Amino acid sequence: MEAKAIARYIRISPRKAQLVARNVNGRTVEEAMNILKFTPNKAAGIIYKVMRSALANAEQAGSDVDALVVREVTVNKGPTLKRFMPRSQGRANTILKRTSHITVILAAN
Repeated sequence: MEAKAIARYIRISPRKAQLVARNVNGRTVEEAMNILKFTPNKAAGIIYKVMRSALANAEQAGSDVDALVVREVTVNKGPTLKRFMPRSQGRANTILKRTSHITVILAAN
């Protein structure tokens, strides 16, 4: 039995979120939650919330929560918001505000 949760259009760069996601792949849910709770990154807090949601989905489906393992945490690119920063002498620089789609899949051991 596997449980899944997806957070879409999250305002964090996929590159930054992937660094945190790599730390929890393949670990038990309890161990992964502890790692995320004490990692001082914005991405860790977001992935922690998505993992809690996947855990709630597993509990609702009737899975044994203690036996679950983080099978996969994937971070994919979402749409990029394009903004402009005014500069001197009438110029403008582009600012790319990147978004992510975060998927957490929990599976029985």
